[in-house]
Amino acid sequence: MLQRVKTASVDVDGECVGEIGPGLCVLVGATHDDTVEVAHKLADRMVNLRIFDDDEGVMNQSLVDVGGSVLVVSQFTLYADTTRGRRPGWGGAAPAAVAEPLVEAVVDRLTDLGVEVATGRFRAEMTVNIENDGPVTIILEA
Repeated sequence: MLQRVKTASVDVDGECVGEIGPGLCVLVGATHDDTVEVAHKLADRMVNLRIFDDDEGVMNQSLVDVGGSVLVVSQFTLYADTTRGRRPGWGGAAPAAVAEPLVEAVVDRLTDLGVEVATGRFRAEMTVNIENDGPVTIILEA
């Protein structure tokens, strides 16, 4: 899931570990059949989605066009199963040993594409601060 932001940051234990100005805050979840290729494809799509306003106020520019940054935050709760009972199930989320390299693959690909990237901290309790722009929030799937 990605959100167009004016600013975004992530804190761990009261310390800011990642911060960006205008761009995207991307919550990355991984499931069991995700691959590095899928991670790279999603990163490519993130930077090229035309979701930023042009001079006429039309969403016609990409992250690359506007020179935006990306804050990547790992988010296993995106795969919550809420179909039964009142407690979500987490079976759809990939285990940490699988998910962490996939989140890193997204970060690496974004960096390779020339985008400034900040991150949260994998497996940490994080406070994510987002100043949503628009608001524009998009679920991006492979």
